[in-house]
Amino acid sequence: MRAFLIFLLVVAGACAGAFFYYSTPDIPRATLEAKYASPLARKARLGDGTVANYRERGPVNAPALLLLHGSNASLLTWEPWSKRLSDRFHVVSVDLPGHGLTGAVPGGDYSEEGMARFVLAFVDKLGLKTFALAGNSMGGGVAARFAEEHPGRVTKLILVDAAGMPFKQGSGTPLAFRLARIPVVNRLLLHITPRSFVTEGMDKAIVHKEIVTDAMIDSYWDFARMEGTRPATLARFSGQWDTYVRDHTGALKMPVLILWGHDDALIPLDSAHDWQKAVPGATLIVYPKTGHIPMEEVADRSAKDVRAFLEK
Repeated sequence: MRAFLIFLLVVAGACAGAFFYYSTPDIPRATLEAKYASPLARKARLGDGTVANYRERGPVNAPALLLLHGSNASLLTWEPWSKRLSDRFHVVSVDLPGHGLTGAVPGGDYSEEGMARFVLAFVDKLGLKTFALAGNSMGGGVAARFAEEHPGRVTKLILVDAAGMPFKQGSGTPLAFRLARIPVVNRLLLHITPRSFVTEGMDKAIVHKEIVTDAMIDSYWDFARMEGTRPATLARFSGQWDTYVRDHTGALKMPVLILWGHDDALIPLDSAHDWQKAVPGATLIVYPKTGHIPMEEVADRSAKDVRAFLEK
């Protein structure tokens, strides 16, 4: 018995040591605001006290294009499009609740419905009456939901490897995403967020490996560890995303463009065809040898396709 107790103490000590060794502290918001400062950076204080971090390019009197990023990403993912389209459009990208420099929000609502409400409050604050709306992955589901709930506000909708249609998750789901959905185990993610999680996620999401840089990985890792973000992320993954988007596609009467990476391992190509079937008249463009984020992987071609769609 004594030997067994000693064994348990040794194991407990080893686990405690590993926990402290691999734990990563929160990063103060001010530190990241200084690191990612940009002349394009803007902040909008919304009615509930949320401070939305966003960027804008292009003439303010030009047709507006609002961009919504995916899960665990930030507005930085839209920089390739923003740079290429801002000559003719007022391009606005925003960090959604629980992401980027917006981070945790007062109400603690990180559901798809809550994010759609955030978008409404944000565009009202900016005075954007009507605008084209694009979303990638999780942000695609949010964009579709907003367009379904407020069809009069959205002139055109662009879905980029978008969530919203049921799909079977496979081996392409990053380890961090899988762990975040496991009760009890996911509590460790409040303290342990190794850089390797980001590296593995990028490797699975992106086919064009040449776009992956240390700076890109660092930005994902930094924002994931901003004070308040890890509890927000855990709350988001612990919630149940409903079928509202799928059930209300009939409300999408505006022109819809669907862009998809042929080799997307996170949300497979079948979902693109489900979207096209669900939205009569929608245009689908598939990019060969491309993964989950075409706006970065094939920036020139995808931005050109968006420009042609918006200028019709």
